[in-house]
Amino acid sequence: MTEKMRAGVAGENGLELREIARPVPTSEQVLVRVAAAGMNRIDLNMAKGAGAATKDSLGQPIGREWAGEVVEIGRDVQGFKVGDLVMCSGMGGYAEYAVTDAGLALKFDGTFDMKQAATLPLVLMTAHDAVITNGRLQNGDAVLVQGASSAVGLMALQIATLKGASVVAGTSTNAERRNRLSEFGATHALDPKDASWTDTLMSATDGKGINLVVDMVSGTSVNLSMKVAAVRGRVVNVGRLGGTKAEFDFDLHAAKRLDYIGVTFRTRTIAEVREIVSRMREDLWEDVQAGRLSLPIDSSFSLAEAPAAHKHMAANAHFGKIVLIP
Repeated sequence: MTEKMRAGVAGENGLELREIARPVPTSEQVLVRVAAAGMNRIDLNMAKGAGAATKDSLGQPIGREWAGEVVEIGRDVQGFKVGDLVMCSGMGGYAEYAVTDAGLALKFDGTFDMKQAATLPLVLMTAHDAVITNGRLQNGDAVLVQGASSAVGLMALQIATLKGASVVAGTSTNAERRNRLSEFGATHALDPKDASWTDTLMSATDGKGINLVVDMVSGTSVNLSMKVAAVRGRVVNVGRLGGTKAEFDFDLHAAKRLDYIGVTFRTRTIAEVREIVSRMREDLWEDVQAGRLSLPIDSSFSLAEAPAAHKHMAANAHFGKIVLIP
């Protein structure tokens, strides 16, 4: 008889709570009893079946990251055992049980907070890939994070600080959130609505400009990012909260000989994502487990309260991560 579980699934009108079949791991997956699931803005669209290849996503559990205990292992999986505590990325974390590719599961010890573990998998992967792999951060570089109060932005600030950036600047339009950026390593917290912010940043770099821009905003801010960039700087387009289209100053881009790099997980293969996870783990895991890289938890909701949690996220009034507890 098929075992059942409670889950938050995609519905035509948004998130629905249902009882569905408990997933069974394939040969390369692990099954995890979910203790906590992290929420991400993409979940709001996924809850309506958006962003998926087919309508088959309707009725399927959503949730891109979670933490819990391994309860079953696929026959080809190595390096895991039943009882291991793991933080995972994948799909289906809004549930009592979820499966993921073993290459996307990260073991941690019992001293690590389970809620905190649930907030980290996606943000660690994304920020490390942007700052280190694609951004090619070097010790002493000056770094700007556009949209720094987002979860990925906060982690990017911390990684840049940890790796020896000389200037770590972040922008946020919200004064309360902007005032907290220093808690995460920002040496300069800037209001992008203040026309003088670019002058402030150029002054902070002695007129040389920013070596690496990690851009969560894009849209109309792209030319200002290039304006403050150093000659031969790098701009990594991670998010597009400010819009997906805008005028682009090709002459400025050419004059500064900038690398403008786009990143997304949508077009990456599972092998590529495994490699991203592996690189991040090798580079950052000691710091993660020591608590040197973390995110604030804004609030926690039970799985039954998941629709209310989505309303809280949609209101954009939170700072840090929202967590679901099955």
